[in-house]
Amino acid sequence: MKRAALVASAMLLAACGTVDANDAQRSDDVTGNLPATGAEATARPDRAPVETSPPNARGQQPAFAGQTRAPAAEATEVEVTAVVDGLASAWALEFLPDGRMLVTEKAGTMRILPAGGGRGIEVTGVPEVDARGQGGLLDVALSPGFAEDRLIYFSFSEPREGGNGTTLARARLSEQGGTVALENVEILFRQMPTWRSTKHYGSRIVFTPDDKLFLVLGERSDPRPRVQAQQLDSHLGKVIRLNLDGTVPDDNPFVGRDDARPEIWSYGHRNLQSATLDGQGRLWTVEHGPRGGDELNRPEPGKNYGWPVITYGIDYSGKPIGEGITAREGMEQPVYYWDPVIAPSGMAYYDADLFPEWRGNMLIGGLASQGLVRLILDGDRVTGEERIDLGHRIRDVKVGPDGAVYAVTDRSGGQILRVAPSRS
Repeated sequence: MKRAALVASAMLLAACGTVDANDAQRSDDVTGNLPATGAEATARPDRAPVETSPPNARGQQPAFAGQTRAPAAEATEVEVTAVVDGLASAWALEFLPDGRMLVTEKAGTMRILPAGGGRGIEVTGVPEVDARGQGGLLDVALSPGFAEDRLIYFSFSEPREGGNGTTLARARLSEQGGTVALENVEILFRQMPTWRSTKHYGSRIVFTPDDKLFLVLGERSDPRPRVQAQQLDSHLGKVIRLNLDGTVPDDNPFVGRDDARPEIWSYGHRNLQSATLDGQGRLWTVEHGPRGGDELNRPEPGKNYGWPVITYGIDYSGKPIGEGITAREGMEQPVYYWDPVIAPSGMAYYDADLFPEWRGNMLIGGLASQGLVRLILDGDRVTGEERIDLGHRIRDVKVGPDGAVYAVTDRSGGQILRVAPSRS
């Protein structure tokens, strides 16, 4: 079977940067008349799971059937083409309306690349970033009204007095005479408190149909700040929800409470680097666990997702996290979890036509698993999983205008890979 035959077809970009240390400590860190999809098309409960390695946390058990190690889905034959090469630790990809690609690189560079591959243009006016460790220029997303307002939103690890933190900004993308610049850069949100750390910035931006946005945030990793994932007066380890201008929506769950930051939507998260909406407009996220315990969640307003009080997996030292428990009253269970980890980054809901059997599936980038992880959903439960080996750490995943899936590899010399059905 032809799973991932790389066809090198891209031009080298003149780009340089440092190797991304993200998760370096973990070698593992619809409705309508549609064809049969998802659970109907490819779930096979009689199949063994794709994960066969023993879990790190040997004594832990899932809370319900199918919460981990779902049956293997029918394997997909794909053809993988490198459409861009030579990127320097790329972090995020967004397609412009004309098919060109807007890409961020960790060291602080933003580029516009031709739709068919090529040298590209560097975007000037990007704010200073703290690119140490897992930091740098992170996610980028087009305004819902980009065709008229030319606004882009982007997140980055901002150097600050006393440390750094995840910051959300927007700016106008101005193109004139073959040059591209960010104009009128406006800071919309700063994660607080500022902390001295180079880890767990989180950072995916998701727009909603009701003109709101979600920004997902990490808890900065270290034992001292990680407990703030449970504190409502801190942004660490949270999903936040904002109006497009950065103000707080009146219907956020903690508005009006003196002991809580009003931007918070949900809490008790670890390091979220994957987020998207499903076909019903609902938010889904995947967060990094420690050694084991990567979690798929559907965050709901005001709910507590447990970190670091409950978690699947163990600490990097091999010891339990906290009390070593996986459940507690008042804390939500993940929809699905992985142990060993996939090290998730980037996520897309597939609703295109090129892969009809993938309609309604979630596609997640894997840093440790070095490829795409496809999840088949039946309602809010995972019924099947496929691993598509791409041979690279995958930092971001997008569905392109042509229905193909585009996967961004990280590290120096990174690529954008186009994943399409095999023609053989």
